[in-house]
Amino acid sequence: MTVSTHARRPRTHMTGAASTAVRPVLESPRRRARVLAAFPAGIYLEVRTELEPSVIAIITGAATRLPNAIVLAGDLPHVTMGDEAAVGEGVIEIGRLRLRARRWWDPAPPLGRVDPVRLAALPQGLAALPQGHVLPQGQALSRGHAGPSGHTAPSGHAAPSGHAGPEPGLAGHPAVDLLAGACAKGWLLGAVSAAEQLVGLGPGLTPSGDDVLAGLLVTLRHLGTAAGVERAVWLADWLAATVTYDARSRTTPISAALLHCAARGESCPEVSAVLRALTGRQLLEPSLARLHRLGHTSGADLAQGVAIGLAAVRSLAAAPGSRGSRRRKTLLRGGAR
Repeated sequence: MTVSTHARRPRTHMTGAASTAVRPVLESPRRRARVLAAFPAGIYLEVRTELEPSVIAIITGAATRLPNAIVLAGDLPHVTMGDEAAVGEGVIEIGRLRLRARRWWDPAPPLGRVDPVRLAALPQGLAALPQGHVLPQGQALSRGHAGPSGHTAPSGHAAPSGHAGPEPGLAGHPAVDLLAGACAKGWLLGAVSAAEQLVGLGPGLTPSGDDVLAGLLVTLRHLGTAAGVERAVWLADWLAATVTYDARSRTTPISAALLHCAARGESCPEVSAVLRALTGRQLLEPSLARLHRLGHTSGADLAQGVAIGLAAVRSLAAAPGSRGSRRRKTLLRGGAR
């Protein structure tokens, strides 16, 4: 960090680590922006642009690293909601702060390959996993979730029972049930109808309906790609188009930006960690616990979306005519000889 002085106004120059999701906005021509919200660990800027995400989060290391964030090594400047700012030509100017991205990080890291045969063949049930357990690679995708109270949630709606914490904000809502059932069947009309009902549903800066959809979109895209389940990726494409269409008028600006990120498979590290754990590449229980600690119900809502996506990928992988189904039949025929 450096401080330069001007005859009238000293300016602080800082650098940060920026998500590649915000690169198009940051490197576009300079545009006006305003402070949408300000918290001790984060500032949200709404940029007057047609590019997405149109909201950029400027955060400290203590905040959740959202997929549209720039992480500072130092302290945030003192600003208030409504303050003017400017973004573009590689620079963010807000108050006396002049910020540039020094490093970039990927909010959509790809997963390794997952065998759809194992996905289809393994038994249900995730609640009994011991703390610190590492799932064998490719196995976790076939396992369902148990709800917070210990019962098995339909269609993989809730998080494992080992995680005390808030239930999803829309637990038991008919639109969530419709979304889960339609995705598991690959029924596009039902999934789109449910998604339309969920956009913007719930209170707060990121309504519960949006968080569920974000978790689902990221899971369908990444796990579908990893398992070679083309129908899941196809479903993600259609749902992404549905939830991002005119999103700025249907939900909060911050949540609309995050839906655009999720539509491209971009998420916070806590969601990415759970997806890696589901492929057996890191500890599952701690990853789920960290996800559930996010926000008031945001973590539980994201986990609900991940669980719905997980169940859908598993179901679609086993569907007749799918790649996983064909490969399973081939292996079974080979084993019978």
